[in-house]
Amino acid sequence: MAATAQRRNSSSLWMMFTASAVVTIALFFFPAFVIRPFAYQAPRALLWAMAIRQRAPMGALFTGLLCLGLALVIWRIVGIWGRIALSITMLLVAFSVVMAQMNYFEWMFHPMDIVRFEAPEQSPVEAGEMIMAVRFGSDARAYPISEMAYHHIVNDIVGGVPVVVTY
Repeated sequence: MAATAQRRNSSSLWMMFTASAVVTIALFFFPAFVIRPFAYQAPRALLWAMAIRQRAPMGALFTGLLCLGLALVIWRIVGIWGRIALSITMLLVAFSVVMAQMNYFEWMFHPMDIVRFEAPEQSPVEAGEMIMAVRFGSDARAYPISEMAYHHIVNDIVGGVPVVVTY
């Protein structure tokens, strides 16, 4: 009878650990998977990803600490394979907690500080490609949308005036 109760208690600890680990990992990976450059972003999925991303730092910290506490309790009652599973899962949980605290989108969508310009006849821009243009006086620049879609921001000087071009 006592062995059955202990097994049931162990199973419920594993279920709580697994659920909190899945939530912690999802708080980082779901927004990172949905919000990607050059990938289709459905409006509803993007809305969910942004809402989750906003709450991820505190949520991941809370569920990560819950995972750690459960892992410490489970550690005492499992064998070597259980401890290996706990260790691997806790590595993923710790990684997710740390990444949820950072603004990793800045790494993906960083501004272009060094802009390279070419003469129109030497440019690899296709004839039908969309561009953004900025002109001050006699100085003009064209920024291909294909490049702007990734970086979103270009710092430049046009006609002696510092400009920030965004898309």
